[in-house]
This record gives sequence, C-alpha cells and structure tokens, in this order.
Amino acid sequence: MVMVQSLFMALKHLNHENIIDVAAPSWSAPVLARMPEVRNIIEVDLGHGELGFLKRLRTGRALRGRYDQSIILPRSFKSALIPYFAGIPQRTAYRGEMRYGVVNDMRILDTNVTYKAVERYVNLGVDRSQSGQVPEIRFPKLQVHEGKRSKAANRLGVDAAAPSVALMPGAEFGPSKRWPARYFGELAALFGQQGFEVYVFGSSRDHAIGQEVEGASGGSARNLCGQTSLEEVVDLLSLVRIAITNDSGLMHIAAAVGRPVVALYGSITPAYTPPLSSTATIHYLDLDCSPCWEKQCPYGHYNCLRNLAVQSVFDSAQALLGSSV
Repeated sequence: MVMVQSLFMALKHLNHENIIDVAAPSWSAPVLARMPEVRNIIEVDLGHGELGFLKRLRTGRALRGRYDQSIILPRSFKSALIPYFAGIPQRTAYRGEMRYGVVNDMRILDTNVTYKAVERYVNLGVDRSQSGQVPEIRFPKLQVHEGKRSKAANRLGVDAAAPSVALMPGAEFGPSKRWPARYFGELAALFGQQGFEVYVFGSSRDHAIGQEVEGASGGSARNLCGQTSLEEVVDLLSLVRIAITNDSGLMHIAAAVGRPVVALYGSITPAYTPPLSSTATIHYLDLDCSPCWEKQCPYGHYNCLRNLAVQSVFDSAQALLGSSV
C-alpha cells in the first residue's frame, strides 16, 4: 500500500485536478489517511480469497456515476467486480484470470520493462500509448501528525529528544524474510553502547520475536511490538535516526517518513521491492539459490539471512548516520 502512493503521485503529476478515492481493506486506512493525494477511503472488508459477490455488488452500485476511471491493482477476477458494478467507463488493469469485459482497458505486463512492483503500479496510471515504458517513480511521502506523535511517545515513554534506532525484525511473508532475532539483539547492543535508544517495532504477531530481540540485546532494546497502532508507527518512526529492517511493510513506512534505512533481504530479490528512498543501504547475498521466493527455506539452512553479518549491518548503519548529519 505504501508503494501504491507512487501511483497516486504520478496521477496528480499528470493532472493536479485528478481526484483519487481508494477502495481498500480497512487495515490499510491508517496508511492511506497519511497520503495527501487521497480524498476518500472506501473500506471494503472481505476475507482473503472471499468472493463476496453480493457485498461487491452493493458497493459497486453505491459508487455509480462518480468516477471516470478505475485502476485495479490486483490481478484477480473478483477485484475487478466493484468497478464493473459501479459502471466506471474506463477500467484499467493488467491481464489476468480471464476478466475480459469486466476490465475494458487491458494492459500487458512486461516484466522485462517494469520489473519492480512500484513500476508495475505506476505504469497502470500512464496513457495507454506509453504503457510498457519504464515510468518515472516518485518516492512515497507519508504525512506525520506531530500532535498524535507526541501523544504516542508520551504514552509509551519514548524520549523524542534522544537519539534512537528502530529495529523491525518481523515479516508477514514468512521466516525466509526474517534476519535472526538474535542478530537484531546483538545489533541493538552495539547501538546501546553508543548511547542510542533502541525500539523494536512490529505487530502483535511479532511480539515473541521482539522479546527475543530484547533478551539478546543485554537490555539495550525495548520491545514495542503489538503496543502501537499502525498510525502510531508512522508517527513514531519519524523520530528515529535510522531504521534497520527486514523486507517488510514497515521498511516501506520508514522510508516514506524520510528515515535512512538499512534493508535486509533473504528469499526475495531487492530488485523487486527495494526501499523507495535515496538514503537506503541494502544487504542481499544473492546466493546461488536466491531468490527462491519461498516463505520457508527449501533447504532448511536460511544461509541467505544467517550469513549476513551483524558487524557489516552495523557498519552500514554508521555510514548512513554519518551521511545524514
């Protein structure tokens, strides 16, 4: 969802009068609300894989007559139903799941030209005659609410004035994207020795990983996993000096609030979903078995992550900190 802001920015660049509403799951609303390009958020709550035909029909009919174009990002048949039921004249999407007719502005995805995920999104917003060319990418910029940030920091006891580091050891995709929690703990200890406050961010599902990081840090890290809303994370990440993170949604949020990022990649190549930032360093070993695109290591060794040395990551962070002063 953070990467999709680049599409919204491109649409506004093409015509600043473009009005953009977004139909998306409610979990994404806190992120969308921080994008100035978005006017309204239409929350569509459907379970993963759920067809929800009647719900999509009702939602589509409620939107009739409001829009000139719909850009459909998922490549599933069901994702195109709401724009179809809404009678939106131009329904733009990539070819997928035999949705001819439901989609009437069908584009061909050429991964040789638009390999990055963000390029694929932005390419759907350009004129059909330019589709298939490498589009210009504008980096996402999420707005920070200073009042809410102060409130969240006070509630959690986060010292907004102290130099701090954010660690994000989780990744919803699976263990093949997660640098060992023990390594994050050792990294936190190195930062602690330099006088940094170290905060571990993640969802409630990352709480156990956060506890492992905290335990391995010798008291340098503080586990905030599950203690913050997504909106609060957006604000709190804007306080830190640097973020060290797995390839995850929080990586993109940290970059989008202007924080230097050290990004750690395992099973998926950074060529596909790099941090969209001019101040980012990527660690990726590019082993013979990489990228495997699997949620768990097919060989059981996870060497693509385990062989990423803590000292090397720390040195990269120090270099970024020095260049951002």
